[in-house]
Amino acid sequence: DIYSLVNHHRVAKDLWEIVQLLMQGSSLTKQERECKLYDAFDKFTHIKKETLHKYYLRFTQLINDMNIYNMKIEQFQVNTKFLNSLSPELSKFVTDVKLVEDLHTTNFDQLHAYLEKHELHANEVRLLRERNQDPLAFVANRQMTPPYFNTY
Repeated sequence: DIYSLVNHHRVAKDLWEIVQLLMQGSSLTKQERECKLYDAFDKFTHIKKETLHKYYLRFTQLINDMNIYNMKIEQFQVNTKFLNSLSPELSKFVTDVKLVEDLHTTNFDQLHAYLEKHELHANEVRLLRERNQDPLAFVANRQMTPPYFNTY
């Protein structure tokens, strides 16, 4: 298919320009891809019940795609997006990271490594929340639990 598109060109420069256009796309196509990637970055968020590892892989893929097009995003923006888009169960650990780490110099790979240590605890919090989402189950559970103090 590609040969049929380029075989009629006799000048190497024309041939090279056609091959470049086929491989990279036109400037309009590149601009459209960049717009889509910026939009994907803006809308990037955690998917319900997604593991931290899968979240990290999706985010890494997005950042790699942006790097292919030499799109410039500040390290602080990347780190902030990575942390702020995580699941609510990790919010306590995200706050800890924001207090301890310098988001201007660290990278999201290091943030992921830190958060991965605490994912088990975050999953326990998520399970506890899911268990207590049903108000009737919560009330029944509370009635079966002995009170912590006696009222006089």
